[in-house]
Amino acid sequence: MTAVHESRAPEALSELLRRASATLADAGVPTPDADAELLAAHVFGLSRGALAAAAFRGDAAPAQTPVFDALIARRAAREPLQHLTGLAPFRHLELRVGPGVFVPRPETEMVAQLAIDALRAMPGDAPIGVDLGTGSGALALAMATEVPHAEIHAAENAVDAFVWAKENFAEHAPHARLAFVDLAAAFPELDGRVSVVVSNPPYVPDAAIPRDPEVRFWDPPTALYGGADGLDVVRILSGVARRLLHPGGTLIIEHGEWQGTPIRELLTSDGWRAAATHPDLTTRDRATTAIRA
Repeated sequence: MTAVHESRAPEALSELLRRASATLADAGVPTPDADAELLAAHVFGLSRGALAAAAFRGDAAPAQTPVFDALIARRAAREPLQHLTGLAPFRHLELRVGPGVFVPRPETEMVAQLAIDALRAMPGDAPIGVDLGTGSGALALAMATEVPHAEIHAAENAVDAFVWAKENFAEHAPHARLAFVDLAAAFPELDGRVSVVVSNPPYVPDAAIPRDPEVRFWDPPTALYGGADGLDVVRILSGVARRLLHPGGTLIIEHGEWQGTPIRELLTSDGWRAAATHPDLTTRDRATTAIRA
């Protein structure tokens, strides 16, 4: 008697996405539908619009399904989405990121806007902007690409982060300067000449362990924790920025939503003028600015 082997129909793309989204939701991923779509678009080489159209038509899942399933499993283990795609969007940029570098957040885009606005408001043909602790290069590259007449310098002293930043500078702003140096000793040759200093320093208090596994287990601790009150590096920044900035120059520091008041007090006691805290789009305090006297 001859056995009859029935070939299984290929899985529909819509079903693949539904299954992946359910896996991510069960793992507690905050945005399972979006993450499943982004990973599918990445693996299958489609835009999200083309992916949605293919799913709506009832197209079969592409042959790279095992690769997609593997990435879904890693995302379900709470590996950051940006590590899986290798890219993090930031304003108009797509930055290369991965293990060892802090993944830039959407809320930092308003910090970049503060720095860009301050640079644009400065007189002169080539105002100088400095990003201290640049990480992936997000703030520095936003300034370098959106204020192209400015002269941009960035400091980073974590080896893994520096490697990612070097790739991003080469791709997006090879004219900007990236230096492997501790921010506390950065750029003495620029003392008194800089118009804008910006930083997204480590500001999480040592005892405040982040809830999200993507942050707790994947962001480098040196980019997160800032001492008992989270302000150890902010204190250093105040002194370094006073050294670098010319009178009337602007300091911009990203921080946690409850740190605006202590940072304003710290900067004011150090002699800064007009310390002010600015909310992000979620109305949470996100950055404090001050003017060099």
